[in-house]
Amino acid sequence: MRSYSEIETTIKRATKAKGFSWGISEEVGKNIRLLEMFGLPGLKNLNQYFKIYNISNFENIGEISPSNTAKGYYCPILCGLNFYDQSPVILKFNEIEINKIAFPLIFLSFLSRASEIIGKRIFLKMDNKEFLFNFNESIYSNYLSGDILEKSDKINIKFLDNKNNFSEDDWLEMHKLSIKTYVEESEESKSRTAGAGLTDND
Repeated sequence: MRSYSEIETTIKRATKAKGFSWGISEEVGKNIRLLEMFGLPGLKNLNQYFKIYNISNFENIGEISPSNTAKGYYCPILCGLNFYDQSPVILKFNEIEINKIAFPLIFLSFLSRASEIIGKRIFLKMDNKEFLFNFNESIYSNYLSGDILEKSDKINIKFLDNKNNFSEDDWLEMHKLSIKTYVEESEESKSRTAGAGLTDND
């Protein structure tokens, strides 16, 4: 099995070899490593994308709006970079639609990292596939196949409000239980923690 650091380094160099800058190549290396760590076939999708990259006219999304449609298909790398860079600004849209993007799995890794930057979970629906990005800590998905996803004609993205998955009553009950572990301070414990005492050698 290849190590994640080996995957990241190889992807970075391969991306540079396809004509991307070193800066972009480093980001792609990190992202493919991320997908592989989360059990998604990032390297396989990127490899297939690079086979057609120079013979297809993929578009850059530029400034992201609530609705985005390419004439042909968006480049998942450039589209992902712009989404990542603009994420603090486009957060105000709440929902974003991106139509016609090539190899969307590559694009998804940028959303995972954007979730950490903006401090919100991001929900994405693509055809019958759903993805939930949790602050770049995990990706929940009903996509369990290792297949290559060559294109998506419609992607819907939502920024989710941060909220607890429990009620205030649940919290109060747990807090009440937790305080049973508190120990009252004795005179002895107070004297130990009050200062350096007589044994201070400084």
